[in-house]
Amino acid sequence: MAIVGVGICALIWGTTWYAITWQLGTVDPIVSCVWRFGLAAMILFAGCLVTGRSLVLNRTQHLAALGQGAFVFAVSYAFVYAAEGLVASAIVAVIFAALAFLNLILFRVAAGQKAAALSWLGAGLGVVGVVVLSGGEVVGAKMEPAAVLGIAFAVIAVCSSAVGNFFSWRGQMAGAPVIPSTAWAMAYGTGLLALYGLITGVSWSIDLSAGYLLSLLYLSLFGSVIAFVLYFTIARARGYALASYISALTPPIAMLVSVVFEDARFGWTALVGLVLVLAGQGLLIRAPKVV
Repeated sequence: MAIVGVGICALIWGTTWYAITWQLGTVDPIVSCVWRFGLAAMILFAGCLVTGRSLVLNRTQHLAALGQGAFVFAVSYAFVYAAEGLVASAIVAVIFAALAFLNLILFRVAAGQKAAALSWLGAGLGVVGVVVLSGGEVVGAKMEPAAVLGIAFAVIAVCSSAVGNFFSWRGQMAGAPVIPSTAWAMAYGTGLLALYGLITGVSWSIDLSAGYLLSLLYLSLFGSVIAFVLYFTIARARGYALASYISALTPPIAMLVSVVFEDARFGWTALVGLVLVLAGQGLLIRAPKVV
């Protein structure tokens, strides 16, 4: 079931990177994030009420959900949307393959979890693959400021996601159920994004075109509700390093979508980077769960 869940998440997230580009343009990226995660949170809250799941969390669980929401759904995605306005969506997707390695480091330092050598090797290959691909894209773009800034934004986003994963684990340790805690995390992330938007004076609007509304629905229901519930469920069962390596399975899909719809072109460095990322995935799946 974990493997099936990983496959579903990879397929969904592999296409959401391109779907995000449909959110860019007339609507401020922060506002698009608010609409996306606000709608996703409402769907999750409604689902809990319909199925009889309690939405009550204690203070410790709420604080963990707040941290998860701040770093996964607010900071990370604010920078993801900003990055996709500067570089091809597939580049951002590949950079997220480094999430597994960052999780191993963070959970080792902050939680004392010991991962097998195979996990470190697999996650390390993923990072090398990301460096090869990202470096090749920067050089190919002749070090244009936009490309460098876009990749920097993506790196900030993936680091923020790793911190958010740690808060999710804190919620798990506090006994928070996965679906209610994810609903609260999305709600907190939405609130923080809205607060930032109010402080910075963004223009609150929505694009009523079919492309924007369909992408919003897809990103909210599939990219947020279904994918994140599966992701955090797998993380609790098999560890956050393995779950986060779903991000390493999305690049082939994201790159294909980017070539077809964004007219992106990738050189040999992209192929080498992709092979390294996928090799790391194979090793990480074979590694025993962290303890």
